[in-house]
Amino acid sequence: MNQSTYSAAVIGLGFIGAGDEIAGREIGQNVANLDGTHFDALRKNDRIELNAASDRQADRRDRFRQRTGLPVYDDWRELLSEVRPEIVSVAANSPSHAEITIGCARAGVKAVYCEKPIATRIADAERMLAACREAGTLLVVNHNRRFNPTCRELRDLVAAEALGTLTSCNLQWATGRLGNVGTHFFDLVEMLTGREIEAVSGTLDTAGLPDCRGGEFRDPGGWGLLRLSGGLIVTVDAGEQARIPATVTLNGTAGRAIVGSDGVLILSPDGVERQLPSPASAATSMDRAVSEIVAALDVRSDRLQPVKGPAEAGHYEPVSPYPPEIALRVFEAIVAFHVSSDLYGGWVSLPVDDVDRTREIRIG
Repeated sequence: MNQSTYSAAVIGLGFIGAGDEIAGREIGQNVANLDGTHFDALRKNDRIELNAASDRQADRRDRFRQRTGLPVYDDWRELLSEVRPEIVSVAANSPSHAEITIGCARAGVKAVYCEKPIATRIADAERMLAACREAGTLLVVNHNRRFNPTCRELRDLVAAEALGTLTSCNLQWATGRLGNVGTHFFDLVEMLTGREIEAVSGTLDTAGLPDCRGGEFRDPGGWGLLRLSGGLIVTVDAGEQARIPATVTLNGTAGRAIVGSDGVLILSPDGVERQLPSPASAATSMDRAVSEIVAALDVRSDRLQPVKGPAEAGHYEPVSPYPPEIALRVFEAIVAFHVSSDLYGGWVSLPVDDVDRTREIRIG
């Protein structure tokens, strides 16, 4: 097994990218509440050498440079050209994900760890996947609960029918924001149930609260239903003015599981409670994601598999710990939520129509 060190860089030095406290306060969030940051996850991995970073804002560049002493670029293209990193975390705002990810793939980056949601247009996300597939670049999207061991344990319990046959699910979170927050919940319900979102019926919240990332963005919450494969119905309760604890509830014929901020509670029909233990390790979900990206690159280096189809000779299909096609489908469900709201809650099946594949959802 190849045990080389991989060079890395971070593009986007805000809240989730670099744990910038000022950037966190600007959007009303606390870095201490994060399940990791891109900078920390790359920095702590002993198989990675973090060499450089980039951000378009001078104040963020200055703060990062003072904290780390690393070279910081104002232009990510210049970073790619001069540093030539093998792993790049893309933590800039969502509208730039496609351009940066495609640029990384064309520059020969081996792996891109991209923030969620994958993009702001379905067509852009599809271009990202195509560029990475053509270049043999591993693309992993930061739906970080995919790498949370407690969520993985619950996924395995559900697959083993510890809750019996699933009868319904509920997703509930505060402050709306289907794109920035709901994307985690849509992805998590797919992960836990092992089912795909097939159709959406939604109503957007028209309260029109200002977006925390600025006036150029609009990422409303809403209420609705998801229909998963096998006909399982998921209710969505995510109004913009809600201040309720975030939960994912799975109801089955043999019990209920409630995923909250403090772990997973399992209830049997006779009222017996069981708490799934928190991870014993101090590693964050993002730490685990980066470790699995490194492992996937090792496998790719040792056992390269040619891409099937028209790709040029020498291009390879990387092994993925979390296939980006899932992240694309989750974003497509968010677009479908918007389309459904235009239709007064009418059901919208996935894949959405061609005209809606270029519709932009202004997620920050």
